[in-house]
Amino acid sequence: MRQYRALTVAAVVLTAIPAGAQLPAGPVLPRVAPPATQTGPHRIVIPNRPDPVPIVLHVAPEGSDDGDGSAARPFASLTRAQAAVRQRNRDHDVTVRIAAGTYRLAAPLRFTADDGGQNGFTVRWEGAAGAYPTLSGGVPVEGWRLADRKRGIWAAPIPPGSDPLQLSVGGRLAQRAAIEIPRAAVTFAPWGLTITDPAWRTLAQLPDQRRIAVEGMSWFTHRHAMVERIEGDRIVMQQPGWRNNLVGYDTFARPVSAEVARMFLVNALAFLREPGQFYADPAAGRLYYKPRAGEAMDRVAVVLPRLDHLLSIAGSYDRPVRDLQFRGLDFRDTSWRQPAGPEGYASQQSGSYLAGELPDYPADPIRDCSWGCRPFEAVRNRFHQQPAAVQVAAASRIVFDDDRFAQLGQVALGIGNNADANSAGVGLGTSAIEVTRSRFTDLAGGAIMVGGVQPDAHHPARPEMGLRDILIRNNRISGVSRDYKEQSAILVTYASGTVIMNNDVSDAPYDGIDVGWGWGTNDPGGSAEYWRAQRGYYDAPGNRIYDTPTTLRDTVIVGNRVSRVKQWFPDGGAIYHLSADPGALIAGNYVSDIAGSGGIAIYLDEGSRYVTVRGNVVDRVGGVWLNLNTQDHIAPKRTAMDNRAIGNWYNSGRLQGNWTDYLNNVAEQNVAVAGDAWPEAARKVIADSGVQPEPRRP
Repeated sequence: MRQYRALTVAAVVLTAIPAGAQLPAGPVLPRVAPPATQTGPHRIVIPNRPDPVPIVLHVAPEGSDDGDGSAARPFASLTRAQAAVRQRNRDHDVTVRIAAGTYRLAAPLRFTADDGGQNGFTVRWEGAAGAYPTLSGGVPVEGWRLADRKRGIWAAPIPPGSDPLQLSVGGRLAQRAAIEIPRAAVTFAPWGLTITDPAWRTLAQLPDQRRIAVEGMSWFTHRHAMVERIEGDRIVMQQPGWRNNLVGYDTFARPVSAEVARMFLVNALAFLREPGQFYADPAAGRLYYKPRAGEAMDRVAVVLPRLDHLLSIAGSYDRPVRDLQFRGLDFRDTSWRQPAGPEGYASQQSGSYLAGELPDYPADPIRDCSWGCRPFEAVRNRFHQQPAAVQVAAASRIVFDDDRFAQLGQVALGIGNNADANSAGVGLGTSAIEVTRSRFTDLAGGAIMVGGVQPDAHHPARPEMGLRDILIRNNRISGVSRDYKEQSAILVTYASGTVIMNNDVSDAPYDGIDVGWGWGTNDPGGSAEYWRAQRGYYDAPGNRIYDTPTTLRDTVIVGNRVSRVKQWFPDGGAIYHLSADPGALIAGNYVSDIAGSGGIAIYLDEGSRYVTVRGNVVDRVGGVWLNLNTQDHIAPKRTAMDNRAIGNWYNSGRLQGNWTDYLNNVAEQNVAVAGDAWPEAARKVIADSGVQPEPRRP
């Protein structure tokens, strides 16, 4: 029962005022005669005020914004419904019930503190039962004609200037036209590439060269940079994106492993060779597509994204958005376009990237900064993050339940990320956020990214900036990170009390579940590894040695089913952890089908401390069932310490790392199993992992 100011208590007792007495200032209360049987002072009992009747506003494609939002006269647009909510959410629960259909947004929806529930009430945006209405940032493409019969290419008109990085065809993401180029065909320089294989000099004949991208990947990065021009045997690249892609680790020019490194040329009509690929010509206003088998272009639905995100939910640290829920909605069709510009996408790991000009850029970055260097370490705490399609910051008690996220051009859902990853200009500051029973599939980036990567993320300047109590439970995630392959399906950087429970994660190029950031550098006392001459992290201005812990603590990763991940990259793990995390628990997860001779199921990487790995089942892993990066090369200095691996089962892979008393790392009672001869307790872990049955929405 809600409280209503001073009068709304269980009962208010008033003593009768004697005749002739002076009345106090204030409201005049009605005189009530005492019951005939009552003696002594008169008593008036005022019962609790009943809860206000919840308000339901209706939206439907056939509605009108001149309507009143009733079921008989629904609104047509979400923005009109939003305005109506603000008139009612101070003294009522408000539900916006959205009928089946597609709602094409002309601009992203912006939710501020005024849009959430006020005074303890709740605002809900929900699809009608079983409807899953679509909130789309795209427009349909029609009028297809066969443009090149020999090559099987079709074309359709699009608005002039349209230049998407993604396209939805038949409810699936298409890929931009691309061809693989052997790394041996070029050499690398700070200005670009020299073509050394004469067979590739025909690239200079291509039109519209400034829209061609070069993509490269190796151990854990997927880098994007744009061509400026191609002249003779020189591919001159746009800056600063190319230069930023040459420094750090696993770079274009010097990948960690040349054996697994690959490079692609993307976005030219001449590259349009494979079914399911497209090419847009913004100057001509034409879109080209090569259909997959069975796709009839006169019947298949094609959607061109025009928005770079769909929703921004952000208040301020003093007045966050509160009590706002989204249920039974379908979020689709965005395209984040920064990688197609001079900045490119200088990927560092899991959605973080370098941008802008680096101070003290090395004269020879390929020689001097391909395994880190001081100029790179000086900006490690200034990495940017990819903005999500749905953004949440400075918010509390926000719920996403039974929603769908698909055909989005970046990370689907960002919770408390950097301010640079939020269109509202505010980041971090999220608590009591729930993501439950939702489906994430067919995404250009990862599914869920929680937390920031800059100093205010790990050591907030004010308490309200921290992240607390994030629940990610019973979600299905598959087919993610198609265009930004280095992004994990679920990432949590710095947060307290995160619970990642009973999710089903599969079919991803990189990791399934990642927790932690900073490689131990921001933990109390720092990391001995980053004092070393080749790193120089602590010599860089602004990089502090902290005496206090980061906000990462009490993470729980339990009951998840993670399979068929790590399909592109050897680095990382199906479940991966970084840095100190007091109270962390990785338990009862089922990890399976991690292929490759170096595939890792569970990985405790640099600086991992206080992590318990207990009762997990690892099935069919190609390399390592549990890896602990103890960085033995810096012994007797210690980094990864105080970890426990107890009572796990595995039928493949090896245990790796320094599990010794000196580091206080304990690995015991872990059981090797032959084939599928799992004991009963392990079978129960398998049966209880992944999404669990829950009642559906009424």
